[in-house]
Amino acid sequence: MTTHRVVVVGGGVIGVSCAYALARQGADVQLLERDVLGAGASRGNAGTVSAGHPPLNRPGRIRQAITQMMDPTSPLYLRPRWDPELWRWMWNFARYCTDQHVEACMRVMAPLGMDALAGFDKLIDEEQIECGYRREGYFEVCATDKGLKQAAHESSIIARHGYHPEIVDGEELRKREPAFGPDVWGGVYYPEARTLDPFQFLLAFAERATRLGVTIREGVGVREVTTDSGRVTGVRTSEGEVVGADAVVLATGPFSLELSRRAGSALPVQPGKGYHRDIAIGAGGAPPLNVACVLSETSVFCTPMNGFVRFAGTMEFSGNNAVLRRPRLEQLTKAGRTCFPQLGHDAPLSEWCGLRPMAADGMPIIGALAGVEGLSVATGHGMLGLTLGTVTGDMIANLVTGDDDARLPAFSPTRFR
Repeated sequence: MTTHRVVVVGGGVIGVSCAYALARQGADVQLLERDVLGAGASRGNAGTVSAGHPPLNRPGRIRQAITQMMDPTSPLYLRPRWDPELWRWMWNFARYCTDQHVEACMRVMAPLGMDALAGFDKLIDEEQIECGYRREGYFEVCATDKGLKQAAHESSIIARHGYHPEIVDGEELRKREPAFGPDVWGGVYYPEARTLDPFQFLLAFAERATRLGVTIREGVGVREVTTDSGRVTGVRTSEGEVVGADAVVLATGPFSLELSRRAGSALPVQPGKGYHRDIAIGAGGAPPLNVACVLSETSVFCTPMNGFVRFAGTMEFSGNNAVLRRPRLEQLTKAGRTCFPQLGHDAPLSEWCGLRPMAADGMPIIGALAGVEGLSVATGHGMLGLTLGTVTGDMIANLVTGDDDARLPAFSPTRFR
């Protein structure tokens, strides 16, 4: 190994995964987080490790966004405003909304998803991480015939790439999950999926990384990457401290844009906001779900955790902010009642929003940044940050330590040139 000192910038699941994998390969790793671990999407996401699905870029997606952009409760919400960077990103996004791109993504992402599932199972077992990890898969639940036809079409794409979705009618769904109401039309069961409490997982995972020697520093923002003669020398913090390094990994989600731009690379990534509401299980609250599900027509995940159900989802492009929009929160539980008539009106245990880094072509951006030797990035995972965290860490560790990894070229930042 030629690189010994590595700085990982970002304390979400991607950053911790990179630090852990690098330390396992013998690197001396410092992880710098400007806030606290899991301050972003890693704290409150749906908690699903969901592999093998097509990207957000699909034929008709832009038309859908335009027709819904004035509706603050729609699953895909684009707040009308003058934002040249957003519109440039949307133009690039639209270019990838083709059947050919979906198929090209699936050829790459489907096997990566299998690696991710195997990696998660191995990590949980080896490190004995307690986070409510469940291997039962999940249901995609449809309330309309149109929704079921769309879900069946997507499942046919997934099945061609080695996964085993099962189409299930409404009666069978209610046998498997008695909490479903009579209006459930049918759905798809996806066995190749896991669920967990994402914040519990992150904290335990970070603790395992420190056992391997990773130094984690919270409340340390990074202002810039320092270089000499085109090679990384470290980072400069917001307080002016210079932290020396032979390699730097930017894993700060949507905030990776500014640091990468200062290093000479512009990445087509936009922040996509997601929400959650946690409802306690019990009379007046949430039903005791046996298996997680996603409500097809509204894209709301319902994940049973320790004593509560997390209703999470939506995609909002409203800029880099943490504004909780009340109509979008209320839409989560409103959607839940379409499938779970027992869902009560108790006050939520928590309400949350977080930003996910959305790449224009729907695939992660993982690899070396051009022009600066020793600088790499891991961002753009969109709604798959948790799913692809561990496998991303392995890929970055192989890149930094000089080991070949045949998966990396498909995710290179240079693909957008």
